[in-house]
Amino acid sequence: MNELTVACVGAGYFSKFHYGSWARLDRVEAVASCNRDIEKARATGLPAYDDLGKMLREAKPDLLDIILPPVAHAATIRTALAHGIKWMICQKPFCQSLEEAEDITAEANAAGAKIIIHENFRFQPWYRAIKAAMDVGMIGRVQQVTFRLRPGDGQGPDAYLDRQPYFQDMEKFLIHETGVHWVDTFRFLLGNPNALYADLRKVNPVIAGEDAGYVLFDHPGGAKALFDGNRTLDHGADNLRCTMGEALIEGDEGSLELKGDGSVVHRGFQSPSGHEILPPSTWDGFGGDCVHALQSHVVAGILDGTPLENLAPDYLKVIEIENAIYLSAHEGRKVRLEAP
Repeated sequence: MNELTVACVGAGYFSKFHYGSWARLDRVEAVASCNRDIEKARATGLPAYDDLGKMLREAKPDLLDIILPPVAHAATIRTALAHGIKWMICQKPFCQSLEEAEDITAEANAAGAKIIIHENFRFQPWYRAIKAAMDVGMIGRVQQVTFRLRPGDGQGPDAYLDRQPYFQDMEKFLIHETGVHWVDTFRFLLGNPNALYADLRKVNPVIAGEDAGYVLFDHPGGAKALFDGNRTLDHGADNLRCTMGEALIEGDEGSLELKGDGSVVHRGFQSPSGHEILPPSTWDGFGGDCVHALQSHVVAGILDGTPLENLAPDYLKVIEIENAIYLSAHEGRKVRLEAP
């Protein structure tokens, strides 16, 4: 293939980032949009459908971008497989349970289809810059990584109602909806953890699930990672949603600091000051344009054969880790993880 045709199913709040990215990509033609409220599909400017099967039969896309909540993933993927779709991107959280995700992954594998999970935080430019710096030994042997989630959007009875009101009703919230981004980011930076300990709590009483807590991960080689999340607190940034917090990556030869404006600063060991290796982000959309980076990555993988990240069989590990976090918090103990 020299060009990829893409159809999308879902036209909710976050889908605008998907549609906007497809429109900017070379070698890609967006051919259709499907949503149960067909007016939302029409608003994308693409040929609109409210029947997924009909869209797949008529548009015949090479790739289906699934921009739907977990409750719809299994049925949507099975419909796509029945219509011979071999490439899919699926939003996270992937499916409703590990068992369902395993079943769907096995069915896709049996059909010769590939599903890439739309876990985009690892594609944010600051994490790519941090990973590149780590890989060339800029800070020596990494000993610990800390991320402090502070989006400041979770206070009061109206928390999340203006943007994603279903957040209030999620029985599992901080980790399942948000913290899972850093589960995947930490494994991108350090490899899969082999143990973890979690302490989760609810700060805002109107939220059904947890909205604050700590998760400590043991990674290969002795590195530790700490996710310190609290959605009711903020951090020093003009745009709290740019990075959603701040990170510190520390090695025996220096450190890398992610600031709330998206800049990354390197400081050598015992040096009183550092220097910027990535300037502040100027992107006024979501997450340093990470949706576009992920979709570009997928296009290159399909058309050029470059290695793909977060294929469904690999992403099952993220769901296993999430389950272990809730088990640890429930039982108040450290949980060991099996090797992938």
